[in-house]
Amino acid sequence: MIVYQNSRITVFQSALYHTTSSVITLDECTIVVDPTWLPQEVREIRDYVDQVGRGWPIYLLFTHSDWDHILGYGAFPEAKVIASEKLHHHPNPDEIVEQIKSFDDKFYLTRDYELKYPVADILIAENGQQVQLGQTLLTFYLAPGHTDDGIVTVIDPEGILLAGDYCSDIEFPYIYSSSSDYVATMRQLHQVLEKHDIRVLAPGHGNITTDTSEMKTRIDQSIAYIETLRQHIIEGNQEAIDAMIEGVPFPRNMKNYHASNQEQIRKELGL
Repeated sequence: MIVYQNSRITVFQSALYHTTSSVITLDECTIVVDPTWLPQEVREIRDYVDQVGRGWPIYLLFTHSDWDHILGYGAFPEAKVIASEKLHHHPNPDEIVEQIKSFDDKFYLTRDYELKYPVADILIAENGQQVQLGQTLLTFYLAPGHTDDGIVTVIDPEGILLAGDYCSDIEFPYIYSSSSDYVATMRQLHQVLEKHDIRVLAPGHGNITTDTSEMKTRIDQSIAYIETLRQHIIEGNQEAIDAMIEGVPFPRNMKNYHASNQEQIRKELGL
């Protein structure tokens, strides 16, 4: 369903994990970001793009390679794909597709498009790389930490920041790649806010914010979570570690991600 809309961006939110998919309508093209989850939800996004696109070229922008973010790829066969070079050259693309198929089989879901891993037409390989789409300039920042192939995107002059699986208001950091990289990405996002006039931040999970103070708070909270967790692990303070997620939403599920983060950081620390 649509949870946010202005003259340029429409944000859909799935019933699953509060996952967002954004559609940005520009003067010469349409950008679709991470179209995802249930078949009828992907179809709703596809129908909306057909309605507002006016026959313009469609660009699919993938923020990272997690299977829940790329599973709508096949619904837009005519689109050109923008993604990081690392996503394009993922070492195990078949494994990602198998995760989608396992999910669909588990819940008896069928889709009206082919499930396959994205092939990128425009590769993002450098920090600050820019791409001109008609009159609109996109600036990309490499964003490792959650995964190693993430990117965040700024759409100027619309003031839109597409954050991928960062800056959520319902999730603490989920660290699949590197906690140090995650913190560095968060610090870089502070610089992005200083450099660009960001008026809308769309995270991959959770709620959109148009409040700059809220954007900064989300960044700071992510840094604090990682640095606090790392310190408690070094000190061997499991009681304090467990207390960190008291009061989080959906605690039965999120405690698993908190445990996974502990394993990741212990591995990084050699513990």
